[in-house]
Amino acid sequence: MPGANASSAAAGSASPHPEQGAPMANHAGMPPAETAIHPATGPGMDPATKVLDLSSLGELDGLIKQLVDKRVVFIGESHDRYEDHLNQLEIIRGLHERGKPVAIGMEFFQQPFQDKLDAYIAGDLSEEALLRETEYFERWRFDYRLYRPILRYAREHGLPLIALNLPREITEKVGDGGIASLSPAEAAMIPSEIDREAPSYRAHLQRVFEMHPNGDDASFEHFLEVQLLWDEGMAERAVRWLQANPESQLIVLAGAGHVEYGRGIPSRVKRRLDVPMSIVMSGQQRPLDPEMADFLLYPQPVGLPKTGLMGVMLDTDSEGQGVAIQGFAQQSGARDAGVKEGDRIIEIGDTSIDSYADIRIALMDSRPGQQMPIAVLRDPLVGGAEQLSFDVTLK
Repeated sequence: MPGANASSAAAGSASPHPEQGAPMANHAGMPPAETAIHPATGPGMDPATKVLDLSSLGELDGLIKQLVDKRVVFIGESHDRYEDHLNQLEIIRGLHERGKPVAIGMEFFQQPFQDKLDAYIAGDLSEEALLRETEYFERWRFDYRLYRPILRYAREHGLPLIALNLPREITEKVGDGGIASLSPAEAAMIPSEIDREAPSYRAHLQRVFEMHPNGDDASFEHFLEVQLLWDEGMAERAVRWLQANPESQLIVLAGAGHVEYGRGIPSRVKRRLDVPMSIVMSGQQRPLDPEMADFLLYPQPVGLPKTGLMGVMLDTDSEGQGVAIQGFAQQSGARDAGVKEGDRIIEIGDTSIDSYADIRIALMDSRPGQQMPIAVLRDPLVGGAEQLSFDVTLK
């Protein structure tokens, strides 16, 4: 009836047709969420939104000028990203060329080997000997070529290299049984001052720990203590060097997790010695957060050339001359050449092999497809070991 229709429309019970411009109602009879809030009463601008002015992006040279007056520059890295290390080198080079004494603190060398770094810089120890005598491949394992340009620049220009990290034997023992498990002699090697109170530090590590299954409260406390020892130990070593060299600048190279937000090494340096400092990190795959660092870098990816491999699995604990082969990869140039499981590698090219480090050094600059002469010892069923030679096509 016309009267009824008019009455219903006046009461607002009839839904307008969408072509009239009004929003469609949802199942609850309410307009969609996007239009339920009137502009005059809605929320203001999102305070979490950050704006990066791309017209003001700078170059490394401009960054270096801002770092000249800092006593400490922390440069966080992703250990396996070559572009991060190339940027570290350029910052080191830029600061050194401005005439200020510069030293380089390195996470990947452990404090008991400081004399080896000193000998390398002085020219008394070769690069190969440095890698062997610092047990680099056993204690760090990342491809040395990632760091090689930095170490060679330091040696060429006489820049001190500072071993920052605590001995692995200490942190491994703490990981198993906590700081309380250390002997008095071992406890004397760790920092006497350890700050456990920073809530953001603990909360961050709790989140990291929870990514790994099967952890319990005791395991987390041990995990936390290892992280604390790394950060406090490197901070204490850095401060000792700064105090002994008041006119010099220290550039600390460490994993991003040790420097981001200042909660790892930087805050612990500052607690001991309040000096001007800056944090520089790669911004790749990280949120744009002004609290994370003072400067974020956005380098293009740079890869290292692939190293040639023999395709063998090694028994690094084997006794006797050379390094024993305990298996082969699916694609193995060594197996194809006639090498057998149980053979002990004693020579690769011109390098005598007595350890895993020797193998890594011998193959460091090789390439897939390259023919590599190797010598092995093979124990026959009867009689003494036989020396055999093979030409292995590296994969």
